[in-house]
Amino acid sequence: MSEEAMVPAWWEESCAALVTLDDRLEPLILQARPPAVTPSGDAFATLARAIVGQQLSVKAARRVWERLEEGLGSVSPQTVLQAGAARLREAGLSGAKASWLVDLAEHFAVGRLDPRCWQEMDDEAIVRTLIAVRGIGRWTAEMFLIFHLWRPDVWPIDDLGLRRALVRHAGLPEKSPRRVWLEAGERWRPWRTAATWILWRSLEASPVIY
Repeated sequence: MSEEAMVPAWWEESCAALVTLDDRLEPLILQARPPAVTPSGDAFATLARAIVGQQLSVKAARRVWERLEEGLGSVSPQTVLQAGAARLREAGLSGAKASWLVDLAEHFAVGRLDPRCWQEMDDEAIVRTLIAVRGIGRWTAEMFLIFHLWRPDVWPIDDLGLRRALVRHAGLPEKSPRRVWLEAGERWRPWRTAATWILWRSLEASPVIY
């Protein structure tokens, strides 16, 4: 995959706009690009990675994912269903996450989740569709919007990395109520996905892979 293919078409426009909206982001933007992200290009793998990454650090989630790939050969609906929950747990998944991955694989296998529909749906409609799947909450759905569909204005305030970056760079108290985290992103509309990536990269230098 070429470096250019890793960057959304709106990335340059968003970075230029964010500098005008908040000059504190300029040094972080220079650190964050290129590339912005390395997407998997596969809807199932993106959702599966998001489930694996719930409540884990980037490094810990990467290790578990690598063990899954080693054990299954490739992570797909077919290989997950063939393996079953018990074998998934051998890769380091909790019992709950293993069962969620199997449930996700079943949704794809029988067509209850159809990626062909998602490009025409707005962000909230996609979130509602995905959170109907067991084990997928709003955070996981938002990771899908960001890393697979590259929607430009997602603000995943339940993400611990984003909150840590906001504490460091925006001076927010660690125990801020939810409305404060929400309000913190208002200045960066309609480019809150780019702001999120930039803030993530201020904490983790390596591109995030989903």
